[in-house]
Amino acid sequence: MKIFYGVQGTGNGHITRARVMAKELYAQGFDVTFQFSGRPADKYFDMEVFNGYQLKEGLTFNTEKGQVNYLKTALQARPIRFIRDINTLDLKGYDLVISDFEPVTAWAAKKQKVPVLGIGHQYAFNHKIPKTGSDPIADQVMKYFAPADQGIGLHWHHFGQPILPPIIETPEFPKSIVNNKIIVYLPFEDQSEVIKNLCPFENFEFHIYAPQPVESRYPHILCKPLSRDGFQKDLYDSAGIISNAGFELASESLQLGKKILAKPLHAQMEQISNAAALEQLGYGHTMFNMDVAVIENWLHNRHAVHITYPNVAKIIVQWIKDGMPQMDMKFTEAVWDSVDVLQIKRHADI
Repeated sequence: MKIFYGVQGTGNGHITRARVMAKELYAQGFDVTFQFSGRPADKYFDMEVFNGYQLKEGLTFNTEKGQVNYLKTALQARPIRFIRDINTLDLKGYDLVISDFEPVTAWAAKKQKVPVLGIGHQYAFNHKIPKTGSDPIADQVMKYFAPADQGIGLHWHHFGQPILPPIIETPEFPKSIVNNKIIVYLPFEDQSEVIKNLCPFENFEFHIYAPQPVESRYPHILCKPLSRDGFQKDLYDSAGIISNAGFELASESLQLGKKILAKPLHAQMEQISNAAALEQLGYGHTMFNMDVAVIENWLHNRHAVHITYPNVAKIIVQWIKDGMPQMDMKFTEAVWDSVDVLQIKRHADI
């Protein structure tokens, strides 16, 4: 089978998920072409697994001080270029298009009548799951941004719906952690403001990853450029993570048993809903603004959750190989039966 796979590159979570899917697709012998859109070409990193890939400008959201700015998003959009990218993407000879919320691929496939399979967290919002912060714009974005003939939604819990667990790497659980080591990934925030809110906590060591790291004058705050390998090594033996409420990073953190403090992007329904789900499930804590008091309480909170998820990428790839039969509740329940949730109490407060 020949597959064209489109990935929304605005956030690293979509690319992380695609890396896992790529390994499984190649292992099964599929002929796959990857296309990414949503960020400048020089901002992609650690892309070797894709065996070469295409880039399109696509559509992206403008964020400013931790909030989606819909006016700037509209002003920066280049509709003529977007339509041209759709019209010039030739999908002749492909049996299936997979879209991880990537609009150029999804709309080109729709136009050329090639079957589109949507895989991603966003497609879970087609079902009855925790959803808050919605508005007419957000609803239209979810519906029309990257339409699919069939969507496989992913979430941390099934909520009684035919959705699947996250697609993530399944590393070995850390044998030991550094109790005062905290990873910080707030790429849409003012990094100087992040440092200002963390500097009082000198008994903790903060590793801040950002697209454009700023200089830190505090020995307990280390600012680092984005690196997939570097980030994973730091996350592996850390005690917890402070991040926006993106789906993929929270999924990896739960798999590794890290405590989570999530700050959702304002005016971004998906992230606000993710924050609500973390709180509802008891999987993490949230703050809606940078708040020193909330950060302090969370730093000294000993509770974390370790969730063992199966290799969902392998399950989906096998399902595609089997001809994509109906993915009903019976199918998804069998997958969720292998998920194990463990409550963790870390060592005493620092």
